[in-house]
Amino acid sequence: MASRDASQGLAEIFEGVQRAFAAPASWESTVIATTTIFVIAAPVLFVGLSVSGVLSAFVLGLFTFRAFGAQGTIIVFLYFLIGTAATKVKYKLKKAEGTAEKRGGRRGPGSVWGSGTAGTLCAIATIYGVGGPSWVSLWRLGFLASFCTKLSDTMGSEIGKAFGKTTYLVTTMTVVPRGTDGAVSVVGTFAGVVASVFLALIGCIISMTDMSGAVICVMAAQVANLCESFIGAALQDEKGSEWITNDVSNIFNISIGATLAILASLLIG
Repeated sequence: MASRDASQGLAEIFEGVQRAFAAPASWESTVIATTTIFVIAAPVLFVGLSVSGVLSAFVLGLFTFRAFGAQGTIIVFLYFLIGTAATKVKYKLKKAEGTAEKRGGRRGPGSVWGSGTAGTLCAIATIYGVGGPSWVSLWRLGFLASFCTKLSDTMGSEIGKAFGKTTYLVTTMTVVPRGTDGAVSVVGTFAGVVASVFLALIGCIISMTDMSGAVICVMAAQVANLCESFIGAALQDEKGSEWITNDVSNIFNISIGATLAILASLLIG
């Protein structure tokens, strides 16, 4: 009897999880689906995030799934996987040069919100119908653009630090050491463009946007990254601008990317 009750209970849990993924997202189904995803993905998540980072990512995941369902979750998870892999590339070299992420490359809550604040705001706007039905696709576009922007930035930075032979300060185009705030390299820039194209195409394939929206996301990401490079070169570590940390700069970056994508879509369409 006990084993039959246990089997019935497991079956009910399984059916509940299936319904959570299949039905239009409610807060109840969102909690079930997001918890299931995080439990299954925990071994991978803890490779790239600290405990507090995972908790912050869970909050981001709740808003993402509630607003955009599995599609949004796929975009965030791909960003995380690719970004984490890039962070680990030549990590010993980066550590020796003082440019590596701390905690063995495991990012904390500051990095999570530096990556996800703009996307979360787009998700909240979607959930509560900001702008009305006509803005639903715009918020989706802004969400996708924010993660295209951040993935492009992460790849540009991490691959540039690993393989960039020569890096230039964007404000003066003078040669500076790898990892300098506001510095760019050819290999890093190329990697960033490829990464944003890949994520935008995935967004197109899973119907987060159409092809014109994917192009807008890629273009917005590159402009936003250029703006962030100028912010880093001109303001970070300068007297009076100590509050502009790397995480704050990242929030500016993804917010610019999302805003540019939405404005471009409004102007075109």
